[in-house]
Amino acid sequence: MTTQDYSALQAQLAALTTEAFRPELADIDRLPTLDIARIMNGEDTTVPGAVAARLPEIAAAIDATAARMARGGRLIYAGAGTAGRLGVLDASECPPTFNTDPSRVVGLIAGGPSAMVEAVEGAEDSAELAAADLEQLGLAPDDTVVGVSASGRTPYAVGAVAHARVAGALTLGLSCNADSPLAAAAEHGIEIVTGPELLTGSTRLKAGTAQKLVLNMISTITMIRLGKTYGNLMVDVRASNDKLHARSRRIVSLATGAPDAEIENALTAADGEVKTAILMILADVDAKSAERRLAESHGHLRAALTAGQ
Repeated sequence: MTTQDYSALQAQLAALTTEAFRPELADIDRLPTLDIARIMNGEDTTVPGAVAARLPEIAAAIDATAARMARGGRLIYAGAGTAGRLGVLDASECPPTFNTDPSRVVGLIAGGPSAMVEAVEGAEDSAELAAADLEQLGLAPDDTVVGVSASGRTPYAVGAVAHARVAGALTLGLSCNADSPLAAAAEHGIEIVTGPELLTGSTRLKAGTAQKLVLNMISTITMIRLGKTYGNLMVDVRASNDKLHARSRRIVSLATGAPDAEIENALTAADGEVKTAILMILADVDAKSAERRLAESHGHLRAALTAGQ
C-alpha cells in the first residue's frame, strides 16, 4: 500500500463514528480502577438503546431469514476480527441450544479458524477471499449471508454480502456506523450506531456488545420461528452431557407438569427427544405417533398438538 493509499484509508477511518477520539477521556489512565469501571459500565448501558432504535429493521431481517431457513436454507455469518469471532461464536452455540445440524448455521471468519485466536494479516482486506469461502460452502439461493463489521467497510464482510446477493441469497449487513458500504450492499442493512469507544477505535467494546446482542436476536428468534422452542422452553436442546440430560427432564416437567416416572418413561421411549416426549404426554400418544405428528408439522410442537385436536 502506497503512502497515498494509507492517507486515504486514514481519512476514511477518521470519518467513522466508531473511530472518533474522545478528548474528555484522554486522562483515563490516571483514574482509579473503580472510576474507570464506572465509566465503562456507563458506556455499556447505552448499547441496548442503540439496538432498540433498529428493532423494526432487525425484525424484518429475521422474518426474511426464517422464511429462507424454513425452505432448507442456511444462516451464514461472515466477518473479520472481533466481528468474525462473534459470528463464529453465535453459530457454534446453535447445535447444543437448538439441536441444529452444524451445517445449518455457519460462521466464516477472514483467515479461517486460526483467525479465532490470532490475527491473519491481510485477510480482512480481501473481498475475493470472502467470495471463495462462500463458494466452498456451495452457496445457494435459500441461504442467508450476514456480513458483520463494526466499521461497515471491511472488505471481507462487504465482499461476502456482495457475492451472496449476486448469487440470489438473502443478505444482511450489520454495522455500527451510519451510511455504511456494508448496509448499502445488503438487502437488509442494520446499523447500530453505538458512538465513539472508550478506547479510541477499540470496537470489541460497545460495537462488539451491540453486534453480539443483534446476533443473539437473529439466531434465537429465527429458531423460535422455526419451531425450535415451545414457549420459552428449548425443546430441541441436545442432551450431550449430564447438565443437558437434567435440563431435558426439567423442560419436559415444565411443559407437562407430569410426575417424574412418567417423564422418565416418555424420554426413554422417545430416545431422549424432548419434543417427542412432551407430545407423548400432552397428547397421550405413543412415541411413533408423536414422531409422525411432529414430522407432519415440520417440527413445530404447538402445531403438532393442535393437529390432534
